Amino acid sequence: MERFVSWVQGFALALGGPGLFLIAILDSSFLSFPEVVDLLIVVYVTHHKERLIYYATLATLGSIAGCFLLYYVGLRGGEAFVRKRFHGALVDRALELFQKHGLLAVIIPSLLPPPIPFKPFVLIAGIARVRQVDFLLAVALGRGARYFGEGLLAFWYGERAAELLKHNAQTVSLVVAGLALVGGVGWIWFRSRRARAS
Repeated sequence: MERFVSWVQGFALALGGPGLFLIAILDSSFLSFPEVVDLLIVVYVTHHKERLIYYATLATLGSIAGCFLLYYVGLRGGEAFVRKRFHGALVDRALELFQKHGLLAVIIPSLLPPPIPFKPFVLIAGIARVRQVDFLLAVALGRGARYFGEGLLAFWYGERAAELLKHNAQTVSLVVAGLALVGGVGWIWFRSRRARAS
């Protein structure tokens, strides 16, 4: 598998932007290429700073497409698969959380770096039938923030950005996810107060 991952990474590097898009689709759907998309963004932007928006957009769109494939699997019958692998009460609680706070339940894990897995959240979003618009918006915001942030680091720091990401990615992602959680809880509270007032 390791040889396959390095071959795919080399193939993506040779293709440039379209290769990045393809890797982002595969990584967000049925295969895993831990941190490959992040590193490709740093490499590409370091060598072509004027293409920051192009590369970050391709990575974000690829991730959205890949996540939607997995979401669709959940929507079309992934519940039996998940229930076989996890305790029933845990699945029920997760489904309830996603049905109540779909956007927030997707956006926070989408910001977190490896080794925290994102795929189970995507699958459960499909099983919980989170509105497609909310799901796509959450993935776009979460992954967009991550990939554009990495692109900016590469723009400012060049190849040193890879080291910065390696040593600080978890801390930064947890802070951003925490802020997203606080903002989301505030938004839910504001909406429920407005609903009660009207």
